[in-house]
Amino acid sequence: MNSPNLAKLELETERLVLRVSDENFVGVILDYFKRNEEFLREWEAVKDHKFYTIHYQQEALRDEISRIAAGGTFRVWLFRKSDGFSRTIGSVALNNIVYGAFHSCHLGYRLDGEEINQGYMTEALKKVIEFAFNTMGLHRIEANILPRNMRSMRVVEKLGFYNEGLAKKYLRINGKWEDHIHMVLLNEALHALND
Repeated sequence: MNSPNLAKLELETERLVLRVSDENFVGVILDYFKRNEEFLREWEAVKDHKFYTIHYQQEALRDEISRIAAGGTFRVWLFRKSDGFSRTIGSVALNNIVYGAFHSCHLGYRLDGEEINQGYMTEALKKVIEFAFNTMGLHRIEANILPRNMRSMRVVEKLGFYNEGLAKKYLRINGKWEDHIHMVLLNEALHALND
């Protein structure tokens, strides 16, 4: 991989700081999940009561930092510059990062229910995609989106993702196997260099 120490990374956009967060941010991250428990339920896997504890989130952050250091995952938490680091409004993750002949990953993202329709996620995703393609050297980013999640679909379409088809019963969301639309973005600059 062609990148700096991802476990200590911080990126900036016009309004946001995107930061890899360790155990020092456990309270802020737990607060995010508690604030958004109802809002996220429709879009994510079922979480039991342990998920909403400091201990669980500390373990999750330790595990995540290990996976980031190993190069298989990359997640940044979104902080508005106006808030400092006292409150996060979401996260963007590149999961299942594979190099070799693949050079690809899966994209996941979540935003605070009170912050939707303000362009924060588009702003954050642009920066993470730029980093993934230009610094990490990835060739392909895949996002799998519930067909009814029109806000999420609009965000990736604005960023140039295209529809590669429907994955039937792809992920278990809120206790039910759900179809997902498979959206893809290719690193055209990398692709052009190899053509």
